Amino acid sequence: MTDHVTIAAAAYPLDWFDTFAEYETKITKWVTEATASGAQLLVFPEYAAMELASLGGKAAAADLEGALSEVAGHRPAADALHARLAAQHGVYILGGSGPVFTGNRPVNRASLFGPTGLLGHQDKQIMVRFERDEWDVVAGPGLALFDTPIGKIGITICYDSEFPLLSRRLAEAGAEILLAPSCTETWAGYNRVRVGAMARALENQCVAVQAPLVGLADWCAGCEENTGRAGIYGPPDRGWPAEGVLAEGTRDTPGWTYATISRQLITDTRKDGGVLNFLHWKEQDERLSVPLATIEAT
Repeated sequence: MTDHVTIAAAAYPLDWFDTFAEYETKITKWVTEATASGAQLLVFPEYAAMELASLGGKAAAADLEGALSEVAGHRPAADALHARLAAQHGVYILGGSGPVFTGNRPVNRASLFGPTGLLGHQDKQIMVRFERDEWDVVAGPGLALFDTPIGKIGITICYDSEFPLLSRRLAEAGAEILLAPSCTETWAGYNRVRVGAMARALENQCVAVQAPLVGLADWCAGCEENTGRAGIYGPPDRGWPAEGVLAEGTRDTPGWTYATISRQLITDTRKDGGVLNFLHWKEQDERLSVPLATIEAT
């Protein structure tokens, strides 16, 4: 078992490309920089793949359906690029999520790559309003746990991190690291995901990683404005930072944020922490089985 794992969370801007080779150069540069700093797990944001819409030209990139279809068309090449870089550097990479058409409407899919290639996918489970009302993006079939040499990894894409039972399902299956790639237009939206990620780290006594899109991309339908900062969080408990923040980047500043975490500390905290949220979770069922008391104040 690899105990100490260095995680890199990207605050990532969308760029315009005239050729796929330009995209390849950008991703290669980002991965090379992170691995040179010792990162073993690299996390790109939700909808980071939307910059591939630029390859269809301005009209396609500015049209919502056109952008979704254009990005989906480049998915095989983007996956091959990430798989090649993960193998070259011997690391694990959560590629930026994007639309994949598995039926009439797309899912929002993030793929995890390792030294042996593509490990699998995680589709977003619960859509925010713009995905429901404007994009008509649909939910994927369920959750996946990735059991890797650097840890058991679960993925809760953006809004999914705000729903505790999804992360709990992953934690009960053994997840030690929860990845929460995000795409938020407003600072309030970013903070909803941040608070969700921190809460999931608290109640599951594990590590949660937020990697956001940042910056303006007025040419890209649906991702014109993006704000946030990368963050890596743990439970505020013995051996952890008192505020639960392992590392945070600077608001709206592109780049990597790094933290090195101990899997053994996660195990120890779950067994013998200052509090035992992970072990005490099921006591909620006992409390909720008692009829609710309604007290009328006069």
